[in-house]
Parts: sequence; C-alpha cells; structure tokens
Amino acid sequence: MKTVRKAKQLGFSLMELMIALTIIGIIAVVGLKFMGNQTDEARRMQAFDVLKQVQNGIAEYYLKTGSYPEIGSWEAMVGANSPLVTRHLIRVDIPTHDPWGAPYEGKSTRTTFEIKCAGRPDRGEDLGPITITHDRVIGAPGSTQQKDNATSAPSPEAAPQ
Repeated sequence: MKTVRKAKQLGFSLMELMIALTIIGIIAVVGLKFMGNQTDEARRMQAFDVLKQVQNGIAEYYLKTGSYPEIGSWEAMVGANSPLVTRHLIRVDIPTHDPWGAPYEGKSTRTTFEIKCAGRPDRGEDLGPITITHDRVIGAPGSTQQKDNATSAPSPEAAPQ
C-alpha cells in the first residue's frame, strides 16, 4: 500500500499575501502623509530663510546709512540694481517667488520695511503667511504666534539722536 504524503508548503497562501499587502499599504499611506508634512515644513523654512537674508541686508543697510533703503517692490529689492545687491548686502540670486510659486512681497521706506511670503495657498494658518517688519516677525516656522524680532535693525525712533 502506498501512503499519501502531505506535500510541503512551498509558498505563502493567498490570505497571508493579502494581509501582508494590507499592512504595507497602511504603512505607506502613513509614511507619505508624514513626508508630505515634512516637505511643506521644509518649504516654509526655505521661504523664511530667504526673508531673513533680505531682512539682514536691510538691517545692515540701516546700520551703515541711518535709514532703510527706499524700495517699492520685492523685485526691486532683490534685483541687480538694488542698493542691497550693489552694496553686497544680499546675494544676487535671491528668488522672486516662494517655494510654492507665489511671488514674495516687499517694500521699504526710509523709516520702515515689510517683507512677506504668502505661504502654502491651501493650508491657511497651518502654513500661512510669514511677515517680517523692522520690529516684528509674524508666522515664523515652528511658531504660530507673533514674536518680537530680536535680530532686526533698530527702529529709527529708537536710534540715538
């Protein structure tokens, strides 16, 4: 008489494969969501870095001349003929658009300045606007509230006479 031997299982069953693929899918969705948030935060930090570079150039201009430069737009502020560029206070290749493709905004008078990034258009307050003036930073990465800006140039009113 012949005995029937049970064949060894050489692979995974269909149910085991489906469970493994489901787990991999869940991990992938969570990972992609996390990476998307990190990408947005990196863009926000990149935009903030650009604004800080221009702010530092404006502050240095103020320290050298006693007033802020009179500039009517961001493009004029970072363009090749800008007093900030010609005096080597900022790099020549400062971008005119933020990481999401929207234009940066900026203007400066002899007594004040304001530079802005609109932030990610569809995320509102979470990744919303960043505004830097001569005495404030609003919407800095890592904070959702207004902060005093300790690194800005002194305001003209506080300057010694």
